[in-house]
Amino acid sequence: MFGWSKITGFSGTVGYMAHVGAPVPELSAIIAVVMEFVVGILILLGFYTRPLAVLLALYTIGTALIGHRFWTMTGMDQMENMINFYKNVSIAGGLIALAVAGPGKLSIDRR
Repeated sequence: MFGWSKITGFSGTVGYMAHVGAPVPELSAIIAVVMEFVVGILILLGFYTRPLAVLLALYTIGTALIGHRFWTMTGMDQMENMINFYKNVSIAGGLIALAVAGPGKLSIDRR
């Protein structure tokens, strides 16, 4: 879902990447689209589930470190970004659990 919005609003995605201080905003936006849309669909289908889950977990931690630097903020901005930072950490944990457990029986990997 978020990958699709990054594709359809690509110029806004590049602007956001620049705003949060991502290195090379255009390249960062392309990486975000590939990881959130393409890799997301491949995991959904169960194609190379384990390695892609690990890769997406690392990406998710990276986005937390770049996009949610709550330790540099104060007030409500700090609270909102801290929540989103730890949300990303939790999602990464779930992706690592998926990498350990592997895909389900209906996945492409199992066929």
